[in-house]
Amino acid sequence: MDAAGEELERRSKFLNSLILKKKAVDQQEHHDRLNVRVRACDMPLPLQNRAFRCARDHLDSMPGKKLDSKRLALALKKEFDSSYGPAWHCIVGTSFGSYVTHSLGGFLYFSIDKVYILLFKTAVEPLVH
Repeated sequence: MDAAGEELERRSKFLNSLILKKKAVDQQEHHDRLNVRVRACDMPLPLQNRAFRCARDHLDSMPGKKLDSKRLALALKKEFDSSYGPAWHCIVGTSFGSYVTHSLGGFLYFSIDKVYILLFKTAVEPLVH
């Protein structure tokens, strides 16, 4: 590779690193606005953001701001089942343990306010008679 090609490659890498840093800052600002903290994740950003927004909206709409964990879990499960296909599972609470197997790209464990949410997808096999 000649000197001009090497310089072009160096500049390209530098610009790419700036873009990645900007995206990371934007994502952190989004998390801060929603009061979200990702605990563990194997999920694309657009799906994460959808989960955060859905959780925030449902928490904000609960009467007296009292947590209804079953209602929130059902809302997230239905949202993800209808948007991304079956079979999504959701666990919501202030204290729980879990050990789950999930489909690749389908795992998100996060907190929002003081509520912990585990959202994950499993493969569904058709029944054979």
